[in-house]
Amino acid sequence: MTAAIQGATASATRPAVLDAPPLSIARERAEHDALLYAGGVTPEQAWALVSAGEAVLVDVRTAEERKFVGHVPGSVHVAWATGTSMTRNPRFVKELETRVGKDVVILLLCRSGKRSAAAAEAAAKAGFRHVFNVLEGFEGELNGDGQRRNSGGWVVRSLPWQQD
Repeated sequence: MTAAIQGATASATRPAVLDAPPLSIARERAEHDALLYAGGVTPEQAWALVSAGEAVLVDVRTAEERKFVGHVPGSVHVAWATGTSMTRNPRFVKELETRVGKDVVILLLCRSGKRSAAAAEAAAKAGFRHVFNVLEGFEGELNGDGQRRNSGGWVVRSLPWQQD
């Protein structure tokens, strides 16, 4: 278990982490919207939580996306889907539990926030109580010209990332 995950494990058990903004606000919105998972946080909020050791960032994109598009340093990789056909990873929940644990505050990141929301729902159904979606994802939504990295996402927000 890495130091970042150990720190998040210790922090995740503190009620203050879960009951204070931004997580308390995310939980309220999730309840209002009848989401199965704990809620959504912005990329900036996610980075602040990860930097403080209060959460673990899990990248659910494919290995190819991480390699060729970029990734957040120190993030844990557990693919929600694999390959060019985006075949759902049937071991996702088990891999997530093995790599991170169920009682940690987990922030899931994908390209635009859609796959990570589906992954968060699956994790919540499997008993993960503190799993949040990173809204906007790594690259954000497509704009009118069919391009990403223009109006939202981790990269546009100038948060730390690297490319292999």
